[in-house]
Amino acid sequence: MTDEALTDESTTPIDTGVPHSARIFNYWLGGKDNYPADREAGDRFIQTFPEIVDLARSGRQFLIRTVRYLAVEAGIRQFLDIGTGLPTADNTHEIAQGLAPESRIVYVDNDPLVLAHAQALLVGTPEGATDYLDASLDDPDTILAKAAKTLDFSHPVAVVLMGILAHIEDYDQARTIVSTLMAAVPPGSYLVIRDGVDTNPAYREAIDRYNQTGAIPYHLRTPAQIEGYLTGLELVEPGVVSCPLWRSDTTDIGTPVELAVLGGIGRKL
Repeated sequence: MTDEALTDESTTPIDTGVPHSARIFNYWLGGKDNYPADREAGDRFIQTFPEIVDLARSGRQFLIRTVRYLAVEAGIRQFLDIGTGLPTADNTHEIAQGLAPESRIVYVDNDPLVLAHAQALLVGTPEGATDYLDASLDDPDTILAKAAKTLDFSHPVAVVLMGILAHIEDYDQARTIVSTLMAAVPPGSYLVIRDGVDTNPAYREAIDRYNQTGAIPYHLRTPAQIEGYLTGLELVEPGVVSCPLWRSDTTDIGTPVELAVLGGIGRKL
């Protein structure tokens, strides 16, 4: 990313009076990159659905385990992480390049605060590459065109969509976006997905209230819908399951338990 690009995009104002999902998750994870509106919305969410803090932390652990699998067992060296959110500990490039320094990672987000932290994301290994794109998930063609400057789409790529597809209201549109992204990568590529599931009444109530705050809405899916993102791909064991149970190991939230969030990995044949 050029200094000019960073300057131009960073002129987009940050509306600190409206809660934002990336900043709320940052608050739940114990970060400091959030504002009173985010903390207020986060606290109201916790009152209705206390498990959300464990759910947020389990998402970070799921990212660590899936990237580790992709880098070590699957031999993937290219990652397209869309909806990266605010940088925190154990970002995709840190995990992947810590295991394979030559890994190339492209982050995609369109939140001005994430852009302001882009320099933190761009510190990678000299053997590999780390880049950040300011783009929206609902424009996958632009994402692919820009990412091609860093990633070689003639070689396998891991497309990472963590907690982002639920921001697309129309499920068919979300499926089309996934299909467009996966059509652009060669056989041997992988898709990683994680999103909230609508099986917990308290979670549904908390989401309904959150969606009335003016923040970008989040739409819980059914288990079948989340599994549908991986249709046509070869599922990596144990398939689409509650994220804490996907190849679980010791976590910072204790013994893995089932939470209202599903995730999985599929391989393009």
